[in-house]
This record gives sequence, structure tokens and C-alpha cells, in this order.
Amino acid sequence: KSMSTQIEQLSTLERRFTMSIPVAAIESETESRIKRLARTVKMSGFRPGKVPVKMVASTYGPQVRSEVLSDEVNKSFGSVVEANQLRVAGYPRIEPKADSADTTNFQFTATFEVFPDVQFADLSTLAIDRPVVEVTDEDVNRTIETLRKQRVRYEPRDGASVDGDRVIVDFAGEIDGVAFQGGSAKDFAMVLGERRMLPEFETAAHGLRKGETKAFDLTFPADYFGKDVAGKTAKFTLTAKEVSAPVLPAVDAEFAKAFGVSGGSVDALKAEVRGNLELERKRRVFQSVRDQVFRGLRTQATLEIPKALVAAEAERMAQAAAEEMKSRGGKESDAQLSPSTFEPAATDRVAMGLIVGELVRANNLQATPEQVRALLNEQAQSYEKPEQVVAWYYQDQRRLSEFEAVALEQNVVDFVLAKSKVADKVVPFAELIGQPAA
Repeated sequence: KSMSTQIEQLSTLERRFTMSIPVAAIESETESRIKRLARTVKMSGFRPGKVPVKMVASTYGPQVRSEVLSDEVNKSFGSVVEANQLRVAGYPRIEPKADSADTTNFQFTATFEVFPDVQFADLSTLAIDRPVVEVTDEDVNRTIETLRKQRVRYEPRDGASVDGDRVIVDFAGEIDGVAFQGGSAKDFAMVLGERRMLPEFETAAHGLRKGETKAFDLTFPADYFGKDVAGKTAKFTLTAKEVSAPVLPAVDAEFAKAFGVSGGSVDALKAEVRGNLELERKRRVFQSVRDQVFRGLRTQATLEIPKALVAAEAERMAQAAAEEMKSRGGKESDAQLSPSTFEPAATDRVAMGLIVGELVRANNLQATPEQVRALLNEQAQSYEKPEQVVAWYYQDQRRLSEFEAVALEQNVVDFVLAKSKVADKVVPFAELIGQPAA
């Protein structure tokens, strides 16, 4: 083999070279593999190890020969890649050379893409807003309120229904004097003020006492999901069978125990809620900064994106989406999602992967075992037996990889933050988690 292989540059990223593999080398390796095979192969009429080599060759020869050739091609490709320090992106396309006049060698061309050079503009021009967020007593109390609502009881009320009450109703509707599908129900429970029903329903159920009936007209919205009734007007009658007022549990020892605080201390429950909100705060702040950093990197980096990687990623995304649809009970035919639909998203993912990969490689930002351990310990604190959770993750490298990915992201974000313009911006916790402020 000649050591220096001519590598053609077809475009910025595409390369091609030709490999010559001596026919004689393939024949002799095929022969020795067939001899080895003859010692163990089973054929009817012969004892194991006594099958004539000729018979083994005529049955298995073509298959063995193509395996030998394929092994040699891969080996040859690998050695050229190594000798030239090429960073191959995706899979190479290897084809026999059609017009080869050489009878002593098999000639193959390998066409492939290489990883691009990633150039970064000036990271110091990136502007990042970092949310500065404090978890207040008010945030803790708001969460406790939510927990109370999750354990609401309802007690029958004598008077007329108001917001927050649960009303159990029978209703029946007709369009042009005819009952319609889904237009009636018995013992239907609705909580007033939750806005789960069309507004006319809410209005009709307001101010009702047990046993009272109200009639009302309702025009279904033109974009209503029930196509048959969309845009039509129905006449409804609604009867209240039961009106109950909400009773929220007191925040006491009983309440704390219900949420797993042993000993039932309300202060311990509040401390636990605060701890969970702190973790959530940290996660959301990081998410906000990370999204800005990654968007910034995408605009700051110039690179050509390998088509092979985009095609593979789009294929993977299409398959994942099809699996997801099937698991939700979608039909096989719905799941025929074309990879081309995913190309824009796949392009972005591949680009980000290459950009982050280059930053990590050039600046040694790999995750350290200590970082992975610290992240894992923090995550495990919210479980009963943290040390068992940690041990479970360490049993399998694949489980650890999600923490490695998080640590890596953290390193990249910290690296970029140290170089860019960061403005701290005070944000209330409720706003950070996208809750309407009380």
C-alpha cells in the first residue's frame, strides 16, 4: 500500500479518495477463513469437521469473500483517516470504482464529509440578562395554598352558588327541537370560576340553589371542536342537584403529615417547600441563561453544517416522533412522518452540537467526575434515601450520562458568561416560573 493517499476536496466539507485492495490478499484470507469454518460447520451426511473444504467453499464462499472484502475496505478506510487525521462526520459512502482497468486490485472510492471548522466572533459582545431571584415567604405561602387546594373538601351549602362552589347538575340541550350528541349529562360536577365550561354554562350555574332549574341559549363558537354543533345555537335546561362550598384544610400537624413530613411540624413542611422552590429557582435561572448563551453562540459562530449529520438527525427525530404517536394510540399511517419536515430543527441541533463540541474541545470544558457527583447529590436530596439513589445511578454509565450532559452545559455556560456582558436583572420568583403574580 502506498502510504500517501490522494484526498480530493469536492466541496468545503466533502472529501473523496480511492482505495486499492490487492485481489490476492482477499483470496488468501477467504481461503484461510473457509478452512477454519470447515472444522466446525455441520452438513447433513458428514460428521462435524469432516466436510470437504470444496463443499464448504461452494456453499459459504461468496458470503465469506464479501465479509473479507468488507473488513478490508473498513480497515483501509480507517487507516487513511488516521494517517491524515481526518474527522469524519456521519457515515462514508463506499462504492466500487466502475471504470477500473486494474485486475490485480479491487478499487473503491470513499466519499464522506468532515467536521467543519467552527469560527467564533467576539464573545465579549454577547449581552446576557441573568435573572436574580429570591424565594420569599410569600412564595412559600402561595405554594402551601396550592397544596391546600389540592386537598379541598366540599360541604353542602343552603344558599345560592358562588365562585369556588362545586355544583352537580343535570343538563339537556336541543338544537331546533332535537337532542344532539354530547348535549346532555347527568350528575355533571363543575367548579364555578375554573372556566372549564363555555361562559354561558358558568353564568347559568351561578346563583342557583339546590333543586332549581334554569333555561338558557348557547351559541357554540364557530371554531368549537364538536364540528356538528360549531356555530349553531342550542337551548339548554340545567338543574342543580347539589351545591357545595369548598372547605380547605387547616395548615396544621395533620396537614404536614399528609405531605410526608414525619412528626407533623408545619415549620418543617415550610422548610421542605422552600428547599424545593430553591431547586426550581436554580433550575429556571440556569435555563434562562443557558438559552440566551446558546442562542448567542449560534449567532456568533460561523460553520458549514455537514449534510450527513443533518440527514441522520432528521431521520432520528422522525422515528422518535412516529414512536411517540404510536404510543399515544395513533395509527401506523399517521406515523409516516417525513424526515424532511424535521430538517430545520435537525440543522439547528447539529449546529449546536458542533458549536458546543468545538468550545469543549478547544477549552477543555469536559465534565469532571466531581461535578457529576455534586449534581447527582443535589438531585438525590429530594428522595427519602439519597445514598440509594446515588448508588443506582452509578450502576450504569448510561444513567450517569444525563448528569454529564448537564455538567458539560454548565461548563460551557460558565465559560461564555466569563467572556460576555452579563446584566443582573431582579425578577420575582412567580414571574420566573411563569405564574401570574398574586
